[in-house]
Amino acid sequence: MSLATTLDKIAANPEKYSCRVETLGECKIASPVRNQKFIDEGERILSNENEGFMKDREKQLGHLPTFERAGPLPKIFHDPAWTRVGIVTAGGLCPGLNNVIKGLVETLFFGYGVKTVFGIRYGYAGLIPKFGYQPLMLNPDVVDTIHSQGGTILGSSRGQQPTEEIVDTLERMNINVLFCVGGDGSLRCAGDVADECLRRGLKISVVGIPKTIDNDLQFVGRSFGFETAVGVAANVIGLAHVEAKGTPNGVGLVKLMGRDSGFIAAYAAMANPIVNFCLVPEMNFALEGPNGLLAALEKRFAVGKGHAVIVVAEGAGQDLIAGASEKDASGNVLKKDIGVFLKDRITAHFKEKDIPTSVKYFDPSYSIRSVPAHGTDAIRCYLLARNAVHAAMAGRTSCVIGNVGESYTIVPIKLATIERQTLSLTGDLWRSVIGSTGQELYFNDSALDRNMAP
Repeated sequence: MSLATTLDKIAANPEKYSCRVETLGECKIASPVRNQKFIDEGERILSNENEGFMKDREKQLGHLPTFERAGPLPKIFHDPAWTRVGIVTAGGLCPGLNNVIKGLVETLFFGYGVKTVFGIRYGYAGLIPKFGYQPLMLNPDVVDTIHSQGGTILGSSRGQQPTEEIVDTLERMNINVLFCVGGDGSLRCAGDVADECLRRGLKISVVGIPKTIDNDLQFVGRSFGFETAVGVAANVIGLAHVEAKGTPNGVGLVKLMGRDSGFIAAYAAMANPIVNFCLVPEMNFALEGPNGLLAALEKRFAVGKGHAVIVVAEGAGQDLIAGASEKDASGNVLKKDIGVFLKDRITAHFKEKDIPTSVKYFDPSYSIRSVPAHGTDAIRCYLLARNAVHAAMAGRTSCVIGNVGESYTIVPIKLATIERQTLSLTGDLWRSVIGSTGQELYFNDSALDRNMAP
């Protein structure tokens, strides 16, 4: 959903979706952090930089929608000498997970002097005794070079685990700070854990770091791993272009991540603007008929464009594929394979038309999500981790770290997971994709001049 639609939902239920972050109590302990400019207790950041938008929301909500600024406070809640930390990575892999782990550990050790950090193995399952997963003790030496590796040294898993058992384990191990690195499902679980801790009167901070390669969480800005995914995907698009141009009427078909949100497909198409058709979950497109994809490809070939590059997000075109949908262990709807479906259908169509063509299919999903974070993406991971530690040590809980512009914020988990962020088909990004690909010209049932077509 768009930010405007989401804020409409918040306005309808302001008590449930408050911008206020839960806190465990008053911060009374002098912070050990040195050579750092502290922020003031109560500093807040506007949730959007658009002045007109903010004025409209102030009228609707009765106040400006703002979030608490993240950063080190002069006084903290948890005593570092008695603090025991757990770190969980849950859900699918994503570039930058090890960077986040490294950032958490080094900030805890060097910034606050916290020496006991448990790396929980294989997601939330590592907090359930029956699985028998031994935690990995983390320190700066253990995490020294992990940022150069893809994946997560802690392992991960999908699926909800019993909240009561998770909290029992935290209580038994005397863990008073839990960091959860995950997407919407994993963060909802973290929210449930935080709520159960509060219900029991336990002073345990539960703080999330948003991990969603699809960039589909609300109010957290661009999530880590997304920039790296776009960069790697753009390279794959280049390979598909080479393959497509290698044969008459060649088609390079690339399937990218994006269950419900087409951000990776759209950004990758703009990062390497040699894409002729970009198909995302937010758009409806036909396969058959005069305005369908097959006719559009025919039209492109007919005007002498001897190749085509198609980028499709995994959640696009689900209505075109027969069969019931299933769910994974986390409750996410498993998308039917649009990539294989399009490959087979395009191949069969042109064979029936006796038009020579060759479809080269690329599905780089696992190779994209398994690479290390690159460049400024890696920096984002570290900054998210640092601000998560600051929030946790100040007794904040049931929250996730986000950013607005260059400022980092603390966002209630309920807001971040209120509904998926999706691509606006009237926004500048998508209109840029349309302008770059020219796909609307091909989908339009009208004559097309070669000089008009990208």
